[in-house]
This record gives sequence, structure tokens and C-alpha cells, in this order.
Amino acid sequence: VQLQASGGGLVQPGGSLTLSCTASGSIFSRIAMGWYRQAPGKQRELVAGISSGGSTNYVNSVKGRFTISRDNAKNTVDLQMNSLKPDDTAVYYCHALQYGIDYWGKGTLVTVSS
Repeated sequence: VQLQASGGGLVQPGGSLTLSCTASGSIFSRIAMGWYRQAPGKQRELVAGISSGGSTNYVNSVKGRFTISRDNAKNTVDLQMNSLKPDDTAVYYCHALQYGIDYWGKGTLVTVSS
């Protein structure tokens, strides 16, 4: 599975940003997908996940602000991020899990700052 993420950048507090990840090399509809992030000096954490069946889960700090979605026809998974806070600043990674194997895309930097 190859993952290509895009959409990071600089945004002001309270703003919005959408990250997108395109997967290739496998049957996308059967893959669990997710977004992780790693802030400076902190461990990588799961931000949001979406199962092959469409079930979603979020870390508490982003509930109500972030939405993960997938388009199986386009092999993409998006993370819509609203009401961004400085604490959301991190490198965000697209993740796929298939047959117990983790796959990672290159990170994309999200900076929330005025």
C-alpha cells in the first residue's frame, strides 16, 4: 500500500484545513485508514480513524471539530479540520492497516498560528 498525503499548511487559529490521502497498491475498500499526528517533543497519536465499513473514531481533543471520511471510488481519505487551535500544530501522517501491517505516508505539516 502506498500513501500520498497533501493539504498541510499554515492556518490561523479558528480556521479550517482539509488533509487528503490517496492510497494505491491494494483494494482500498478493505483497508482501515486513519490520520495520526506528531507534535514536537510528543509521541505520535491517532487523531481519527475510519474502518473499511465506515465506522469512525476520534481522539477526544478533536471531537466535534475534525471529520474523517473516505471515498472508496477515488481511493481517498480526507480529514476535515475546523476550529483549529495552536495545539493542533503537528506533522500529520496518513495511515493504513491491512492484514496486521501498518503503512505510513510521508507527513504533512499543519501549523496553526496567528
